[in-house]
Amino acid sequence: MTTPTGEFVGEFTQRLSSTRRGARLARLLAVQQMRDWGLTDTGAAELVVAELASNAVTHGRVPGRDFEVRLALDAGRLRIEVSDTRTETEPPSAAVVPGYPYEHGYGLPLVAALSTAWGVKSRSVGKTVWATVTAR
Repeated sequence: MTTPTGEFVGEFTQRLSSTRRGARLARLLAVQQMRDWGLTDTGAAELVVAELASNAVTHGRVPGRDFEVRLALDAGRLRIEVSDTRTETEPPSAAVVPGYPYEHGYGLPLVAALSTAWGVKSRSVGKTVWATVTAR
């Protein structure tokens, strides 16, 4: 779909199982969708999707509930949203999580570094962690 100025806009939404396989599939589907939209520099967006999906299945998993990935392309910006069903596990700020100096706790700082903005919004069930990256 295009805007009156000829700018391409699009949206992609997919629900996936809250498993490591679901997180991997979220990244693969997102990359394919970005390529279908004609984006060529997808590295930062791919890492952001991978991290947010991984966090959803690691920290936001509720047995028997899926998570959702959503991409929205508009005016040179790609908004990435990953929603899960756990309300009580909101992510901390982008600071490195203490106590895990070498193996864990670097995902959200990576998301913050690769995106122009990121945050968390509550839903009636669960939460959505979102990030915006420049689309090229």
